[in-house]
Amino acid sequence: MSIRDEIVENRRNRIARHGHSLGVHIPAQRNVPLVPFGQKPFLIAEVKRRSPSRGGIAPDVDPVEQVKLYRTHGVRNVSVLTEEDYFEGSLDDLLAVKTACPDLAILRKDFILDPEDIDVSFRAGADAVLLIAAILPDERLVMLAREAERYGLSVLLEVHDEADVAKARRIAPPLVGINARNLETFTIDPAAPLKLRRLIGWPARLVYESGIFSREDALVALSAGFSGLLVGEAVMRNPALGGELIDAFDWSGNDFWGKLYLREKGDGRPLVKVCGITNLEDAQAALDEGADVLGFVLADSPRHVTAAQLERFQRIDALKVGVVVAGHEAVIDSDIACLLERGIIHAVQFHGEEEPEYCCKAAFPYYKAIRAGTEADVQRIDHYRSVRVLVDAFQEGQPGGTGTVVAADLIEHARAKKPLWLAGGIGPGNVGEIISRFCPELIDASSRLERKPGKKDPKALRAFFKEIERASALS
Repeated sequence: MSIRDEIVENRRNRIARHGHSLGVHIPAQRNVPLVPFGQKPFLIAEVKRRSPSRGGIAPDVDPVEQVKLYRTHGVRNVSVLTEEDYFEGSLDDLLAVKTACPDLAILRKDFILDPEDIDVSFRAGADAVLLIAAILPDERLVMLAREAERYGLSVLLEVHDEADVAKARRIAPPLVGINARNLETFTIDPAAPLKLRRLIGWPARLVYESGIFSREDALVALSAGFSGLLVGEAVMRNPALGGELIDAFDWSGNDFWGKLYLREKGDGRPLVKVCGITNLEDAQAALDEGADVLGFVLADSPRHVTAAQLERFQRIDALKVGVVVAGHEAVIDSDIACLLERGIIHAVQFHGEEEPEYCCKAAFPYYKAIRAGTEADVQRIDHYRSVRVLVDAFQEGQPGGTGTVVAADLIEHARAKKPLWLAGGIGPGNVGEIISRFCPELIDASSRLERKPGKKDPKALRAFFKEIERASALS
């Protein structure tokens, strides 16, 4: 039994013993105003004492004082967990918070199962309820959504996969939460909501749930088209973070991560980045064969292009990444920053010794590449907050483009940490085996697709993509 199913079963048993009020005195009538949920800026700060994945977070917190702190930092929407056994919440918390802060919009977050839960939520002061598609049969989900509407409550309908979206489609709710956390394993993949959002085919405001611990995480979600953020543990530990996250709503820039995952077909084929592009002919050839991303080396390299030369690629309709090698503080040239700001490149690949705390400040969107020569190198993946970390081969004195292959045992360790982005000596002749053996999410190829450094070989490109298609069809 998964953790999610265990929680649901436990809640059913509690309801059988104590009723839907769970032993809490709920007013016979609602005594507080109904406030529209989803006020801008659409940050939902949560009251959460503990979770199954993280254990105790703030077991002794006063929920009212916590919410008042949120309000001082500009928060207008609050989520109150009321599940007792795994999250140490209570309907008493909901009653207390809404009574003390009637101007705020309050979401009741629980594993809601029955129409009686909607009635209790309304009388206890909730302005909105969370409905989790994965735990509700189709007809029950429709019924609960309609019941909430009858009471005037907003519904945040949470989905985790394609099956959940199919259920939600019948309702076409105006608020959809996409959870980065797998509720069966309680692990987080920050890209999961970005992948699933493309399936929401009706007008809706999307809320990114779980995995937001910093302004950088917020920027990933907001740049990908999410209207709202639901944040729990991070603001429980640091309420002032709410203000920083609200500031992120004012950011404007390009949607690299969202556009990248719109290109994922879900057919077993990895995303493909062709790097070391220096001329328009090679760029178009790579795109014609099926490249998803073009890489341009802005660092010292035989494949180096200048910022001025990149202007020529502005009209190429493709995701473009600038590869830089910076120092520990990730300082990049102003002309590279200008390329990013103008959308001539869509992201920066940091390929040097940049430290995690400086990367997002220097450039966003970005991702980090590490050179893996030892197990200690692979462990560095955990230090970076970027959605993905590219694993390249280590060769002394050369940051990349060496044609060296990453050792198989290091690849295995890397893909146990995050979905695998792999570079290093990939080309026709080995890409098929790499796909079948390691199932990378993205492969990055350069030197083995060349006639000479900086000039691609059309035959190698064609053979490379044909091998990818064959291997993907079998995977």
